[in-house]
Amino acid sequence: MPLIYIKNMVCPRCIVAVKDALDQKEIGFTSVELGKVNLKEYLSVNQKKNLVNILATKGFELLENHSASLISQIKALIVSQIHHSDKLIHVNFSTFLSQEIGQEYTSMSRLFSQVEGITIEKYITQQKTEKVKELLIYDELSLSEIADKLNYSSMAYLSSQFKKETGMTPTEFKKQAKPHRKGLDEI
Repeated sequence: MPLIYIKNMVCPRCIVAVKDALDQKEIGFTSVELGKVNLKEYLSVNQKKNLVNILATKGFELLENHSASLISQIKALIVSQIHHSDKLIHVNFSTFLSQEIGQEYTSMSRLFSQVEGITIEKYITQQKTEKVKELLIYDELSLSEIADKLNYSSMAYLSSQFKKETGMTPTEFKKQAKPHRKGLDEI
């Protein structure tokens, strides 16, 4: 089954938008996940051109380069795990990514750093920081519960990472009149 990768898919609404684009262009697919689509058949040159155009209007990009596809997969797995999953992984992210993608972590990490200019670990920290901001704004969980939910070893570690990323403690962030969050596609 042909598989294509799509850049900038960061949330469940993105999946719906890509499904709509595929339906509009009458391109058959079996599944759409963050960052990838399983097609029923290979795209013709015309179908690919049409898909590229409609995806662009929705803020997405068809990835054709293997390196770009791999980086998109890494990002999609991290975003999905941090922002859209209630299940904690019981291994570290390097093991999780290696198992999910089927490649050695060191080579994925090297490629990610070369292309993105930051490490995978830094990207994970940025994603977790944005999730902490979201949970702080919702004000439904204590800081200790947030630390547990995001698999931090302690509330103190979460606080120190948050301060390192934002320049303020979680409490200071919460007290702001208009706390600032980044969109997932901005990270």
